[in-house]
Amino acid sequence: MTYSDGKPALLGDRVKLWNSMAGTIVCSIDDNQYSPEFSREHWAYKGRGVVVKADDGQIFYYDEADEDFEFLGNAGPERVHHIR
Repeated sequence: MTYSDGKPALLGDRVKLWNSMAGTIVCSIDDNQYSPEFSREHWAYKGRGVVVKADDGQIFYYDEADEDFEFLGNAGPERVHHIR
């Protein structure tokens, strides 16, 4: 999945979901990358897209970015786990 500017949405990215809601990408199904608490076994069946854990704990799945989905920054490598 990509942002509106064409850059890829990656595991660990901080994203704006809409005006007052932000979160962190916890799975990048497109890249086969999953955080420890959101495993490949539970999410790969979607086939593509990303899973975002919002700051309030809600979980959202996106298969394409909407007009509000925006890159805010990177969470850093210490918060992510890659499975290839």
